[in-house]
Amino acid sequence: MTDYGHDLLFGTFVTPVAEQADRVVALAQLTEEVGLDLVTVQDHPYQARFLDTWTLLSVIAASTSRVRVAPNVANLPLRPPAVLARSVATLDLLSGGRVELELGLGAGAFWDAIAALGGGRLTPAQSVQALEEGIAIIRAIWAADGPSVKIDGTHHRVWGAHPGPAPAHDVGIWLGAYKKRMLGVTGRLADGWLPSSPYAPPEQLPAMNATIDDAARSAGREPAAIRRLYNISGTFGRVGSGFLTGLPAQWAEQLAELTLTEGISGYILASDDPDSIRRFAAEVVPAVRDLVTAGRSAASAAAAMGVTPTPDDGVRLSTERVWDETTRPTAPAPDPELRYTAGQRAAGKHLIDVHDHLRGELHTVRDLIGQVAAGSIGAGTARAHINTMTMRQNNWTLGAYCESYCRLVTTHHTLEDISMFPQLRRADPGLDPVIDRLAEEHHVIHDVLERVDRALVALVSEPDRIGEVQAAVDLLTDTLLSHLSYEERELVEPLARFSPA
Repeated sequence: MTDYGHDLLFGTFVTPVAEQADRVVALAQLTEEVGLDLVTVQDHPYQARFLDTWTLLSVIAASTSRVRVAPNVANLPLRPPAVLARSVATLDLLSGGRVELELGLGAGAFWDAIAALGGGRLTPAQSVQALEEGIAIIRAIWAADGPSVKIDGTHHRVWGAHPGPAPAHDVGIWLGAYKKRMLGVTGRLADGWLPSSPYAPPEQLPAMNATIDDAARSAGREPAAIRRLYNISGTFGRVGSGFLTGLPAQWAEQLAELTLTEGISGYILASDDPDSIRRFAAEVVPAVRDLVTAGRSAASAAAAMGVTPTPDDGVRLSTERVWDETTRPTAPAPDPELRYTAGQRAAGKHLIDVHDHLRGELHTVRDLIGQVAAGSIGAGTARAHINTMTMRQNNWTLGAYCESYCRLVTTHHTLEDISMFPQLRRADPGLDPVIDRLAEEHHVIHDVLERVDRALVALVSEPDRIGEVQAAVDLLTDTLLSHLSYEERELVEPLARFSPA
């Protein structure tokens, strides 16, 4: 996937509890006070203990001056699309254009509750069809200068209605979609996608994004036309191993990675805790912005070179962490106007080529351990294979890659005169923190490799310890792939920039 380059957006998702109406409004006001962009409220009209969403959003808009408001997501089965369109347009006009891009239309799932309140009961296929008809009606109503609205749908019929009023600005339609058919509608018809992390965890986003993108292209649209947002929930605490469980810096690293690799550009925090909202705004949001700015700068430089560093997919197999990824320094941003020769591009690409070889070896290691677990080969045979690999031949000392780099790329210099890290330090002292961190990680990876070796040795005499070997290889996978991506992200561009033209 990719970063679609949208401006970042941050907000809150508050629970509209009727018994705490004043507190709900206060949380919305807090959202504005701490500098967030958006307040959203779930829309479940059949929930007796909740405030009505549109009345609440109107009060929030009147009680604030800057923050935008939105349903998350509007319940179309209980809100006729023509009336809903006029409600949105009216609030947008009265709030000065603050009903921003966030009309999320859920196809509806709680059909018993919907039917109890007078709504129709639809099958999943019928609800998607009704959603498509509703989108067409809403857009037609907003076209105030257009002809009378005549849409004769199976589930929604508007025949001869005068369009208008138009919203104060172009209000987009975002969909809360999860299943393939709804994701297809998002790609064909919507302006944005708004899933929630408990129902669409990060590891599921690539496949879901791909479905949206395929549908967009089939409809003649650019995937970048669809903004990607994410309702998120988590806990602040000590260093954690899961998604959004740990320090604010961990949150920032994970969210920035989703922006740079999955195109997510909006993060809506589902929380009714004022302290969590304040911490999110003060410690997470600025860090995400900085990380994304740095990542986009590096990506822009890579694009100028025609060389793309391999992104970290964020997948972790082990619960153990041998370093804190959130403390990794970043390289100074290069001049965006800089252009690279073919030789310089080759220098940057060479690092990726070497890393791809190491990634291939890691795949072999995992395959060997799988064969040991299946009884196809013995632990001694696997260890012998691994000890012949590049990653075991002192590859994580500082000189080894430098020698390879110099030998294959800068052949006009002798090995005695130059090596990669010293060259980069001399060329740009601003790279020192990055190079120091990479050097530290090289030693850590060496230790992890030694752990794999010790586990294999123990396995020879105690075959029931295969789980320890697999755990060690999982940790190796996490650390090695994370490190390689980080090194490429930070050094591909400098290697090209400071390589002889």
